[in-house]
Amino acid sequence: MKISYNWLKTLINIDITAEEAAELLTASGLEVEAVENFESLKGGLKGLVVGHITECGKHPDADRLSLTKVDIGSGELLSIVCGAPNVAVGQKVIVATIGTKLYPSQGEPFEIKKSKIRGAASEGMICAEDEIGLGNSHAGIMVLPSDTPIGLPASDYFKIENDQILEIGLTPNRSDAASHLGVARDLAAILNSSADTVKAKVELIGLNQLPEASGINTVSVSIENNDGCKRYSGIVISGITVKESPEWLKNRLKSIGVRPINNVVDITNFVLHELGQPLHAFDLEKITGKKIIVRSAKEAEKFVTLDGVERTLKSSDLLICNENAPMCIAGVFGGADSGVSDKTTSVFIESAYFDPSHVRRSSKNHSLKTDASFRFERGTDPDITVTALTRAANLIFEIGGGTLSMGVLDIYPEKLEPYRVAFSNTNCNALIGKEIDMNIVKSIITNLGIEIESEGSDGLLLQVPRYKTDVIREADVIEEVMRIYGYNNVEVSKAITYTASNSPKNFDIALENKTGGILEGFGFNEIMSLSLTKESYYPEQSSNVKVVNPLSKDLNVLRGDMIYSGLEAIAYNINRKNTDLKLFEIGRVYSTTPETDFKFTEQKQLSVFVSGSLFNENPYKLNAKAEFSFLKSSIENIFDKCGLANIKSSESTYLNFEFGLTYSLNAKTIAELGSVNKGTLKKFDITQPVFYACINWATLLKAFSKNKIEFEEISKFPSVRRDLALLIDKSVKYSQIEELAFSSEKKILKEVNLFDIYQDEKLGNKKSYAVSFTLLDKENTLTDKQIESVMEKLIKNYKEKLGAELR
Repeated sequence: MKISYNWLKTLINIDITAEEAAELLTASGLEVEAVENFESLKGGLKGLVVGHITECGKHPDADRLSLTKVDIGSGELLSIVCGAPNVAVGQKVIVATIGTKLYPSQGEPFEIKKSKIRGAASEGMICAEDEIGLGNSHAGIMVLPSDTPIGLPASDYFKIENDQILEIGLTPNRSDAASHLGVARDLAAILNSSADTVKAKVELIGLNQLPEASGINTVSVSIENNDGCKRYSGIVISGITVKESPEWLKNRLKSIGVRPINNVVDITNFVLHELGQPLHAFDLEKITGKKIIVRSAKEAEKFVTLDGVERTLKSSDLLICNENAPMCIAGVFGGADSGVSDKTTSVFIESAYFDPSHVRRSSKNHSLKTDASFRFERGTDPDITVTALTRAANLIFEIGGGTLSMGVLDIYPEKLEPYRVAFSNTNCNALIGKEIDMNIVKSIITNLGIEIESEGSDGLLLQVPRYKTDVIREADVIEEVMRIYGYNNVEVSKAITYTASNSPKNFDIALENKTGGILEGFGFNEIMSLSLTKESYYPEQSSNVKVVNPLSKDLNVLRGDMIYSGLEAIAYNINRKNTDLKLFEIGRVYSTTPETDFKFTEQKQLSVFVSGSLFNENPYKLNAKAEFSFLKSSIENIFDKCGLANIKSSESTYLNFEFGLTYSLNAKTIAELGSVNKGTLKKFDITQPVFYACINWATLLKAFSKNKIEFEEISKFPSVRRDLALLIDKSVKYSQIEELAFSSEKKILKEVNLFDIYQDEKLGNKKSYAVSFTLLDKENTLTDKQIESVMEKLIKNYKEKLGAELR
């Protein structure tokens, strides 16, 4: 948001520089990102002065050139060669001195240098209007009135405005500061907060009492949707002349990046940026039946907006209509046929308070962002609608003429009362961490426009105006006091507090540190993703938590699964030639379920992704591709380091996996891991394999907080591994294979591991499991006979009980 410092000073009596004001505002939380210079004419006519031609004669070697002597008040006459046909002795002219940079109406800027033209010295240039950007005429030099003072800077003669523009990074909660008035109010509160007397005072200008209405032209207003339109005000002005705005008004708008259009439209834009209240001007002749109807749109109703686009409306859109058709999407955009044109002689000026959610939905539905919708979406001041009309009417009378046909029509069926907030000085000091004098607190509160309804021994009962949309609780008022008092004025505490890391409430942080360290040791990088994501990623289901007013269609639900935000990060990296990825994220997922009566629930999860090569490009041929086994070993390492035992695994049924495993602890799922299927990867245009694991944080945390890690001596005797490739029916789960193995051999079988799954059409209704078995006797070295006996027993049981065949 841009704020003109010259404009700001018309609302508040201050004598500080723009840079000082920027520092004060930034310290109060209204961050000024930049202070830029603005000139109403590029270059500001710097280096150009009024000169008097004292001598003029023909150039001896060029008929079209003249040799002149010019007095610019410096004490010495300048010799200037001029090619203009109208140059003559006695003229007052605009002279560009040596070193001046000119910005012509057309072409590139150029610098005036001392030169020789056809042998004659030239120490400047006598200018035409197009050469200095004041117009397009090049018929001759500009001739000024004879009484113009010699040496007067051209910038003073043409009243070039120089301004400084504050670029403010306005946060969504600060709708009260979305205007010059709002910024002035904050600045006054800052300057007055520590003073015994009022240093700065905010004063609205141009609010002369409106004349009596003639009643020649009137308009009736009917509000059919009172939820969408809480207040609607308007006036009718007749006999106006639509024309170009005066320079001061155009300069005000251009300084903040608004393009001037005509005097009426420019006035509505001026009031919007000055007071923060959007206005809309309708050509009175376009209001059929002289009726204004505020209603909801009909589903699929058509409407052509000011940009010439026909839009299909939704029933959630709020419209401003005449007797026959819509004229405007309320608070968002005007229509193509109802706006002010050069032929307009009478206007109806609308000033309303529209419900923020209605405006926001329409703005998002139609992808329309305007200065008006920006403010209505965040909440405007319902008490300023008539004030804004008065300001606009006075400006129209001054600039465009006309008379008041219909006085202020104000429909306000249910007044929006100020927020009533109880404020405790004790709570204020406790929350801020410093005792602040109550007189200073009251000064800050009142300077922000908050009224003190009553006062007690320790607190205040406050009435917070509606323009402060985010100040509705005591904590909000304390925050206002804090930011105006100054964060830098609160000293850092000398005391240092420390909470023991083995406290139960710190298990969550300890587990984050531990898992993060384990994964970083494996070469993983941590990512942080938005909790907002696309609804289209998910199959149609009722468990998604939808955002009521989404920022965009791509951010319209809270994520119910962390796989999609991770795949977005992977796709982003792959598109930038970073294909070897090991990523993890600790975050939250959200859902609604029938079991919780569709109330919102959130769960913390750890997601892990592996894709590409395990090693960066190197000369040692270490370029192994990431595989399921690497991910599996990483997850199992986390379980081991957290002291988890008795983890059971089974084949995963997760819908985004081509194949995978489910790990469970005490009959509760603790992790899902597997290879992401091609259909899911295709949504993100990922062509390389991706392996994904998701750990249920609550289950992991509960086990981690209860378990103690125990260490045992490494066996003196070696373990033995044997592998089997089992061709088995698809209906058989891996968990059955594992359970049967341990029931067949309970003494020396220590570990069963699935390291490959093969499925192919040639196998029909079968699949192949590659399973490893680890055997160990802690008391003796295993003999071949013992090993063969165990393996024969396993094979026999797999054939008889599961119908397996050896491949």
